[in-house]
Amino acid sequence: MPRPAVATPADVRQAVFALVAEAGVGQTPSAQAFRRAVSVRKVRERLGGGNPATIGQAINAIEAELVHAGVDRIVLPELPADVAELMQQVWRAAVGAQLDELSRLRSQAQAVADGAREELTEAQLRAEVLKQELTELRASVTERDSRLAQASTDQVALSARATALQAELDAARTQQAQLGGDLDAARATQAQAIAATQERYEGLSRRLLEETGQQRQAAQAEIGRLASQLKFADKRQAVLEARLQQLESDLIDVRGQHQKATGEVAALRYVNASQRVQLDEFVRALRVARAVPTPSVAGARERASKRASRPGKADKPGAP
Repeated sequence: MPRPAVATPADVRQAVFALVAEAGVGQTPSAQAFRRAVSVRKVRERLGGGNPATIGQAINAIEAELVHAGVDRIVLPELPADVAELMQQVWRAAVGAQLDELSRLRSQAQAVADGAREELTEAQLRAEVLKQELTELRASVTERDSRLAQASTDQVALSARATALQAELDAARTQQAQLGGDLDAARATQAQAIAATQERYEGLSRRLLEETGQQRQAAQAEIGRLASQLKFADKRQAVLEARLQQLESDLIDVRGQHQKATGEVAALRYVNASQRVQLDEFVRALRVARAVPTPSVAGARERASKRASRPGKADKPGAP
């Protein structure tokens, strides 16, 4: 990503004229004097920054403008070594800036990926905890179902016992009716036997009623206790079912977060891969650029050789 220019062409022009004035080389300096007074490094130091390539182009344009009057008297030498080194420094600075920007973007992408991995790990741990709680709740529900089945079995047994007692009571009443008939039949023949039988019957009846009442009260109390336990079990079941539904909803949310984190990690991997491809393309372009000589340098060398072969003719201004 290219950085914005710090200095404008007008700022570069003003800085160049100031350096020329400070060097005292006159209004129309020679190319050598201009290069001694003005350089890309000096202009960048005066301006506090700027694109070296843009500053170099502006310096070349100003040099052509200032030294135009004295070009006819000057035979341009070969490209100075310090200028070539400066151009190499400019190129290395541009490449370094691009590599620094790419490294910064890669670090940011790695930080985002690490954060996503941490969130994914935390979500997985929460899911495991919720799964463990769900297993415990299912075990508790299973135990509650077992207790409820046992209570239902006990209730059925008590109902069968109450039915048996009722059958015994009906049998006793039937027997009482039979005894009453026998008593009526024997009353005419044996008054004393009837009186003894009546007394015995009344005693047995009282005893039977007392035992029946006690058993009935005990059965009712047991039925009431079991009904209370059944109600409590129903309430507990409702609470556990609500808790189970809440845990299932939380588990669905955790799964959604897990899927979202997985999508973000995939997107970050895709961005990282695209950046790697861009880096490879940039490195290949850099190698090609290093292999091919710069047009401006080649043109300058060719013009210098032609001028050296024709010293008597006027030279045209060109790039240093």
